[in-house]
Amino acid sequence: MLESKEITKKFMSKTAVDHVSIKMEPGHIYAILGPNGSGKTTWMKMAAGLTKPTSGEMLYNGAPINVESKKRIAYMSTEPYFYSWMTIGDVGKYYNDFFDDFSMERYLALLKRMQLTPDLKAKNLSSGMMAKAKIAVTMARKAEIILLDEPLNGIDLIAREDIIKTILEECDEHTALMVSSHLVDELEKIVDTAIFMKESVVVYSCITEELREKEGLSIVDMYRKIYGYGGMTE
Repeated sequence: MLESKEITKKFMSKTAVDHVSIKMEPGHIYAILGPNGSGKTTWMKMAAGLTKPTSGEMLYNGAPINVESKKRIAYMSTEPYFYSWMTIGDVGKYYNDFFDDFSMERYLALLKRMQLTPDLKAKNLSSGMMAKAKIAVTMARKAEIILLDEPLNGIDLIAREDIIKTILEECDEHTALMVSSHLVDELEKIVDTAIFMKESVVVYSCITEELREKEGLSIVDMYRKIYGYGGMTE
C-alpha cells in the first residue's frame, strides 16, 4: 500500500533520513520509534507528500506520491496548525472543504467523546485539548493511510487511554496506521509492528508478537536496548 524504497532526505549538509525502506500494509498498526532527530517526522512528511525525498522512492500502491494519493493519506503533525481565529467547529468546516473523505458527523461525535465543543477557540486551547482536537479532525477522515506524529503529547493518563481506544475503533482492515510517540509503553498495547530509527536510519524492525514470543522482550525493552547506555550500534 505505502512503501518507501531506499529513501533519503537531506537538508543542506544534514541527512535527516538515510536510505530508509519501510512498507505499510492495510490492517496493521505500526510504531515508528526513536529519540528526537532520528528522522521519524521527516519520514512521515515525505509519506504524506509534504516534502520530497532527495533520493529514493515513496510509493502509494506502486506509484509515486501525487495529488491523488495524498487524498487518501491523513497526516497529523506535532505542531499546532489551526489558525488562531478558528473555533473547533471552523476546523471541521475547513477539513470538510478540503477532503472528500472527511465526515462532519464523525468529527462532531469524536469531539463529544473527547469532551470538546465546536465553539471553543483554537487560541484558547490547552496543549492537551489541542492534541485531542488534532486527533479528532484527523481520525474523522476515512483515509487509507493514517500517520500520527506524537498524538499523545500533552495528554493525561486517563485521556490517553480513551484516545488509544478511539484510534483502535476508527481503524479497520482497510486502514494502515503509523504512530510515533515517546510514550513507548502506551504503544505496546496497540501496535503489531515496531520500527526503530536512530541517527536517520532504521536500525531494527520487528513484529511485536514475535519479539515477545521468540526473544521475551517488549518494545519498551527493545527501546532501552537500542537507545540506552551500551545499546545496539548501527
